[in-house]
Amino acid sequence: MIERLSIAIPFHRRRDYLEIAVTSALAQSSVFEVVVLDDGGIEQGAEAWLEDLGDPRLAYHRNPENLGMVPTWNACFERSSGELLTLLHADDQLLPSYASLMLELAAAHPQATALCCNATIIDADGKPRFSLADAVKPLFRSRGPDPLVIDGEAGLRALMAGNFIMCPTLCYRRAALGARRFDPRWRQVQDLELTSRLVLDGDSIVCSRQRAYAYRRHPEGATAVQSESRLRFDEEFALFEGVASRADERGWSAAARVSGGMRVIKLHLLYRALRELLRLRFASARGWLRYLLDHR
Repeated sequence: MIERLSIAIPFHRRRDYLEIAVTSALAQSSVFEVVVLDDGGIEQGAEAWLEDLGDPRLAYHRNPENLGMVPTWNACFERSSGELLTLLHADDQLLPSYASLMLELAAAHPQATALCCNATIIDADGKPRFSLADAVKPLFRSRGPDPLVIDGEAGLRALMAGNFIMCPTLCYRRAALGARRFDPRWRQVQDLELTSRLVLDGDSIVCSRQRAYAYRRHPEGATAVQSESRLRFDEEFALFEGVASRADERGWSAAARVSGGMRVIKLHLLYRALRELLRLRFASARGWLRYLLDHR
């Protein structure tokens, strides 16, 4: 059976970004359908704009009320019908090779539960942007074959050492995923929680080094907002502790040790403190250091 690829786009605000995301998805000739799920946002005109495009692959749905990010992500699985599903963030965009790469990976790895690729980082205006965090992530990936199959204890250990999966690039195989979804208890680490859970459950994730996705880093993004509020780090500490416990139960001592050490989180916090110090923001630097010391 030839698997069909659906692109679902959860949307809440910034219609200008949505239009870029939709256009990039429709430009993929091998995409079966593009579904926009509007999470009760206040911006008007998105539905009319989509209808004016006149593409039969397009579908628009609107939540009756604002459900929030994670419930809307999960609802995308119910609103789409392809055997493969990618959740394209409404402020990101697909590069021209994305769909063909996912279908190629899916055909070559019929047992994989998820597929992913590398991403180009762009800024609010769509221009290339340097991001230290994204530049460092590939260093945690093993120097294995391309694509890399992430599974077993070695796969989990690598993920928890430094989450090198650019999670928005993930394409899920519906049949293998089954009823598993993003856990609504989380607001920031729901993607890493799901990928680590898949590996702990015995599934595999296939990652290509090719760049086929453009990830937008900008001040309005959820990651930026929740990093500054420290919600992101609160959740990361809790998640890493939980993964360490489950890995230990499975007898994966090396993975449990890496996850329980939480080194990547602590290094990120130290980087934030040093960055604030270099900017002469001494009070902010002290705040980040104090937070780090509280989680030794």
